[in-house]
This record gives sequence, C-alpha cells and structure tokens, in this order.
Amino acid sequence: MSGKPVQGRMTADGGREVVVFLIGMRFNSWRAVRSWLPVFLAMPRMIKELARDPDSGMIGYRLLPGLPRHFAVLQYWDSKEKLFAYAADQGGEHRPAWAAFNRRVREGRNKVGFWHETYAVPAGSYESIYVNMPSYGLGEALGTVPVGRRGERAADRMAA
Repeated sequence: MSGKPVQGRMTADGGREVVVFLIGMRFNSWRAVRSWLPVFLAMPRMIKELARDPDSGMIGYRLLPGLPRHFAVLQYWDSKEKLFAYAADQGGEHRPAWAAFNRRVREGRNKVGFWHETYAVPAGSYESIYVNMPSYGLGEALGTVPVGRRGERAADRMAA
C-alpha cells in the first residue's frame, strides 16, 4: 500500500478481463534449507523481472503474509496468454527456477511444497470497494473509479 488515502468510496475499474494468479510455497522442513531457500529466493527475481517489463502482462502484485511455514504472492495479469507465455519463456527467470525446483523436489524428499491457482475473471465479473484507502489490490492494478460509475451496491457492480 502506498500513497495518500483517496477520500470517499472507490472501486476497481471493471471494464476488462483480469487474471488473478496466486502462487506460494510451504516449508515442510525448516532444517532442509538447501531444498527451500533456492525456491524462496527465486520469486523475488521473477517479480523484479516482471515489474521491469510493462509488456510482460503482470499488472500488479502483493506479498501475502501467511502462517510461519507459508509464503505466497497474489498477482494480477492482463491475460492468461501473457501469464502462460511468461511461464514458457526459455529466456526468463521462471524456466530455470522451475527446473531447479523439480530437481530439488526429487532430491529433497518433499522438504518444500509448492502451489498455484489461476483465475481468469471476465470484465464486469468482479467487484471491489476501497473507502478512504490509497491504491490497493485490484484497484491498484487496474485503476479506480468512483463507486457511482459502476453502481452503489456490490450487486450493481457485479451486474454491470
């Protein structure tokens, strides 16, 4: 969260599709540092790479606090095609990190867990509200508009 609060009621601009991508890891054994540390350190490199490239398709992200064994990142993407293109890019940070992770899983006997979820959300199929908040979450990724432009009630914003 950054910046000064925007006074009043705002909502994320719902005029386009957005892809929500959740990705995380779980430390199954704290002592197996060689298994989980490289996985843990790979994510900041990927986030930096994506944030530097406005054409990558990642339009926002947020680190999610978790339980002591969990680490997760919430990402917003322009499209699933751009997300999949990044995952398959032979020259990017993801492919070598994924290959190294798979090696460590085989060698490490389940010392680190990994998960991700992907949601393609059509335009108008999401709603949000931010009251006296700086840009945050989906509103930070897509931009915000006054609530009245999309409807005063959550049901109105979802129907638009």
